[in-house]
Amino acid sequence: MKLVLATRNQGKVVELRRILAGDGDAGSAHGPGSEIFDVAGLEQFPGAPEVPETEPTFAGNALLKARAIAVFTGLPAVADDSGLCVDVLGGMPGVISARWSGRFGDATGDKDRANLELLLDQLADVPAGHRTAHFACAAALVLPSGEEHVVEGRMDGHIIDAPRGSGGFGYDPVFVPDGESRTTAELPPGEKDAISHRGRAFRALAPVIGRYRGDAR
Repeated sequence: MKLVLATRNQGKVVELRRILAGDGDAGSAHGPGSEIFDVAGLEQFPGAPEVPETEPTFAGNALLKARAIAVFTGLPAVADDSGLCVDVLGGMPGVISARWSGRFGDATGDKDRANLELLLDQLADVPAGHRTAHFACAAALVLPSGEEHVVEGRMDGHIIDAPRGSGGFGYDPVFVPDGESRTTAELPPGEKDAISHRGRAFRALAPVIGRYRGDAR
């Protein structure tokens, strides 16, 4: 049976498939996502709706997306909403992390880069000791029956003043997790999964998926 990841972001699709399969160092998620479910992204469902992220919280947005995709596909759907929360910016960009650069980001054709450059410009005069931040993630599972589950994950760290690393996506090249000297874009996938906000959220969701697998046989 398919488990639909409600995203067209291929970086997320690869990352979340790996987490649910339990590859690398994030092995505690092994089983529920790999033994029963064929994990698919929205590219396999032409016509799937674009769901506006209109809620003020990560959990609210994750549920909006998972509900819509579960209804559209008739399959169990998982969605996440995540973002970067910078302390000196009052927790922003937060739920608008992916849209932080606004129309300028749209015009450049590379919104990730535009978002990252805007963030660095805003923090240019902020000393290193005040550049603390965290990534937050809420993950929602919505079943065709209407049953819903939401879990959350968090990764604390700080923002550096120039990008490093070619892995990951979004703000990964400027975020260094607590206890690390490398950015999340420099971490191997398994190491990143083990400590990331998304990895923590989806490992927390894996047992719920596991309870549902008996009904999916």
